[in-house]
Amino acid sequence: MTTRPKAKKYNPGRAPRAEGTPEARSDAISRIREATQTSGPEQSSGDAAPQPGTELDAIKREGLTGRQLRIARRMAQKHGLAATSDYDAVRLLRKKGIDPFQRANLLEAASPPTPDKTNTESAKDTITVHLPQTVKEGQQNLPGPELSPAQRREYEIGQIQKDIARRRRRKLITLFARLSAFVLLPTLIVGLYFYRYATPMYASDSEFLILQADGGPGSIGGLLAGTQFATTQDSISVQSFLESKEALLLLDRDAGFAEVFQQDWIDPIQRLAADSTLEDAYKVYQRMVTIGYDPTEGVIRMEVAAPDPETSTLFSEKLISYAEDRVNALSEKKRADQMRDALQSFETAQDARKQAQEDLIELQLQGAVLDPQSVIASLRARIDQFEYELQDKKLELAALLDNLRPNQAKVDGVQGDITRLEAVLDELNAKMVDVSAGENSLARLSVRIQMAQADLAARDMMLQTAMQHMETTRTEANRQVRYLTVSVNPVPSQEPSYPRKFENTILAFLLFAGIYLMISLTASVLREQVSS
Repeated sequence: MTTRPKAKKYNPGRAPRAEGTPEARSDAISRIREATQTSGPEQSSGDAAPQPGTELDAIKREGLTGRQLRIARRMAQKHGLAATSDYDAVRLLRKKGIDPFQRANLLEAASPPTPDKTNTESAKDTITVHLPQTVKEGQQNLPGPELSPAQRREYEIGQIQKDIARRRRRKLITLFARLSAFVLLPTLIVGLYFYRYATPMYASDSEFLILQADGGPGSIGGLLAGTQFATTQDSISVQSFLESKEALLLLDRDAGFAEVFQQDWIDPIQRLAADSTLEDAYKVYQRMVTIGYDPTEGVIRMEVAAPDPETSTLFSEKLISYAEDRVNALSEKKRADQMRDALQSFETAQDARKQAQEDLIELQLQGAVLDPQSVIASLRARIDQFEYELQDKKLELAALLDNLRPNQAKVDGVQGDITRLEAVLDELNAKMVDVSAGENSLARLSVRIQMAQADLAARDMMLQTAMQHMETTRTEANRQVRYLTVSVNPVPSQEPSYPRKFENTILAFLLFAGIYLMISLTASVLREQVSS
């Protein structure tokens, strides 16, 4: 069984004894007696004085710190003691009756010495007795035990770790302050604006597409008609028109776009100034009207935002009507040009055919006959007929003359017929010669009439071709007509679509964080380059 110690443990934080107590007076008297007995001349020579080496070893075992040893050396120099080392300074001071680690002595060591006091203390070779003094209660800086190398290393490592932790904590506090100033505070301001001050905007969505008229079954247009490949350019043109200043001017003229966004109850960021220009209104128009084209489906999607749902729907309907008018006007000029050229060719062919008919009629009236060719053909037929009859009569006369005693009456009759037929043939041949000869002959007139008839036939063919071309052009023009079909009509919204408070706040946070990160990295790289 272990007996518990009865002596009180040493407590550096214990308050010193109060001045004037019996214990304090007894301690002071014992110290004075010991100092007087040790340094007095009446000390017996038979008592053995302690050796300096033993005293130094005892002082080393006390575990004095480096700061305490430096204080002892300065105090020894102040009192004029020739000390060979710090421990020797402690020994000499204690031998002289001075406690180098007493609070009053420490204060005297810290204050500059006066010349008179230093000279007086150096001249006197007496022992200074320090009686108990009144001191203030506070933290006691007492000497600690001497540390081993391992403990000293652990102590230094602990101090380094504490310094690292302190610097890391300071850097974290600085980083948090920078983040708060450059990221969190702007994000808070943006979020406050979106949640408290931003004017709600109501959006109306609509979808429409542009279709082409059906083409013929055998044409290439019939294969592509009605698809997004046939109307891609028209859709892109309509999208560009709806995003242009021209559409803004039309919308402002018909629906008062600028006046809607100049109202006083709209927040200052989204409000349009009263003296705003067209450029300012166009910036607001670009924010409030969003148009997108899907090339895979050929659909144009439009979203229009406004402070009021009815106003948003009205803006959407107006823009759709403008788009429809623009679609109708896209191919109108081309179709008009094609039809004008085809109609002009048809009219020219008609005029040429009419002129050819007039020339033919004039030639027919000029010869007093409607068909000179038939007249010449009839004369040719009569001449041939009379030649056949004349040949028969000559054969008959030859047969009669072959008789020994021909009938004179028959012979005379046949000869008379032959004479008459020859006279008729001569008359017809003369008439035929008159018809074929001369500038106004029937032959020349017939040739001219034939040429006029050929020209009339050619004009008829050209007129027929022009008519066919005009019909083809009309069909092609009808096939090029574009139609705007609205698949989703705008409907007034019951809840505001903008601002998207949470999404916009998160986006602002990411934006500020990215800017801060970029600036921090740039500054770090520049600092490293400058330091290297």
